[in-house]
Amino acid sequence: MQAGVSTACLYPKHLEEALYDLALNGISHVELFVNADSDITRSRVHTLRTIMDRYGVTCASVHPFACPIEPMALFSSYDRRVDDMIDYYRRYFAVMQQLGATFFILHGNYKIHAVEPALYCERYIRLVNAGKEFGITVAQENVERCQSGSLHFLREMKRILGEDAKFVLDIKQAVRAGESPFSMLHMLGSHIVHVHISDHSEKGDCLMLGAGNFRIRSFLEALYPYQPGCSVMVELYRNNFRGISDLLGNYRMLSHMISSVEKHANFVSNGEKTL
Repeated sequence: MQAGVSTACLYPKHLEEALYDLALNGISHVELFVNADSDITRSRVHTLRTIMDRYGVTCASVHPFACPIEPMALFSSYDRRVDDMIDYYRRYFAVMQQLGATFFILHGNYKIHAVEPALYCERYIRLVNAGKEFGITVAQENVERCQSGSLHFLREMKRILGEDAKFVLDIKQAVRAGESPFSMLHMLGSHIVHVHISDHSEKGDCLMLGAGNFRIRSFLEALYPYQPGCSVMVELYRNNFRGISDLLGNYRMLSHMISSVEKHANFVSNGEKTL
């Protein structure tokens, strides 16, 4: 597993500036949250790539700002909008190839405009197949206001789509939806390929790691057997931390926890082999 930080934490700072701030402070693994079409013009993608190369930063995932229009564009009855949206996201996939990113994060349809799981999956698999053309994995994030906020719905996706069902587990969104992150993890298992992590308590559902009562280490221990190569991204809102030093502190805390979990898992595994 690998710890990282999302550039979304520094919104509304421009994407390349947010990436630079994270990289300059020693955060070497990121998620890029694209906030405008102009963020991924040729010149700005070149700037992002230059920063990543200079500071040895890797990018696990890309999150599009266009997620609010996904309900109308991907899940309506107007087929041309579906075609157009998939072509639009192909632009992201091409950029992701240049940046070495693997996972494209989808919010999907709003629950107030819910469609049948079969139709949802038909649209989802079309986007998945478009991503495969570029070597990109499309992953459905659990989002409280969306159909994906429900664990029951995500289990239906898993049942219908099989191995093509890949998920991003967002801890704060699970809490908002009244779902247990641990239940989501165990029900979806290895289909979870990416994590947005934060803490929570009665003080709020999106707190810095260590500021709440979420059993972070226990969660990482449960995650590791399912997805030992998973990226676990700190994702906080700007009002939930004071500055870049807080993000760096959370990144280091998370990295240390992951290292400890991996060492313990390897120790146990080696002990079993010896026996």
